[in-house]
Amino acid sequence: MLKDKILGGLYGQALGDAWGMPAYFDPDQTWEAYGGWITDFLPGPADHPVHHGLPAGRITDDSEQAFSLARAFIEHGGVTLEASVEAIITWYDRVGGETSPYVGPSTRRGVQALKRGEDPRTTGTWGDTNGAPMRVSPVGLLHPGDPLGAVADAEIASMPTHNTNVAISGACAVAAAIAVAVVDGATLDSVIAAGIMGAELGRSKGRTWLGPSVARRIQMAVDIARGGGDDMVRLRRIYDEIGTSLSVPETVGAAFGVLAMADGDPRQTAIYAANLSGDADTVGAIACAVAGAFKGMAAIDPAITRRLDADEVFAAYHVPQIADGLLGLIERAG
Repeated sequence: MLKDKILGGLYGQALGDAWGMPAYFDPDQTWEAYGGWITDFLPGPADHPVHHGLPAGRITDDSEQAFSLARAFIEHGGVTLEASVEAIITWYDRVGGETSPYVGPSTRRGVQALKRGEDPRTTGTWGDTNGAPMRVSPVGLLHPGDPLGAVADAEIASMPTHNTNVAISGACAVAAAIAVAVVDGATLDSVIAAGIMGAELGRSKGRTWLGPSVARRIQMAVDIARGGGDDMVRLRRIYDEIGTSLSVPETVGAAFGVLAMADGDPRQTAIYAANLSGDADTVGAIACAVAGAFKGMAAIDPAITRRLDADEVFAAYHVPQIADGLLGLIERAG
């Protein structure tokens, strides 16, 4: 059922985000601090440079921006440049804008230009970090079985802050993968193949900028994930050889790697993303959005959804209503 898949994608995004939030920037540091794997929602540690003080189960900018986009798309009747601008500015102001530690460098630069009244088709021409792929999941959910449509709309959603080919390539990879994942009978191989296709198509869009192939990083990460061996060894290889920084090829490549390691299971994907470390909340948000769309809401433990629903930030977005709104858009377009 499509609604189950949409809910799975939305809750999956929040699951991976909140699960990865307390991870440190290096896997050895994470494993040492927690005495092994992160296997539940945990609070942000007091010495974390970004997430200190956050309670267990708290989502971050990854999910908040995705949900803001989804709400704006519903209000505007689809994916438009105007809706994308409105969503990002609304979220930016909500979290404190200039004083917030959660605003990424590309988003900050783009929003500042938007607030100066510059053309949203050009405000993102320097945006090369991972904000576009981390928030794009609603675009994929709006295009069940239509990865090419998801690619086209992912470019629009990225443009105000991340209008470079490397950022759009990552966003198109995630959106195309989710568009295939929500289809009943999809295989994980078909989902990954759609992600690689989306990355290749997205690479021709936006301003040409520095960065390796997102598609190639996805394939490399999947090869490591499926290469066999100890889980920690494979995670360490993904961290060392693919990377988990704000770089789009690293973040998106690593996300597909942990997705493949977990065989698409949302909770296991979240565990792998968190213990991979680095920008773990973003890797987890992307990977678990795909996993949730692939497996559906029924595959997510009700105890997890209750924990997410209990968090005040997540609850404020009324995610079940977002799912209804996205489904309504799909039905009207069909």
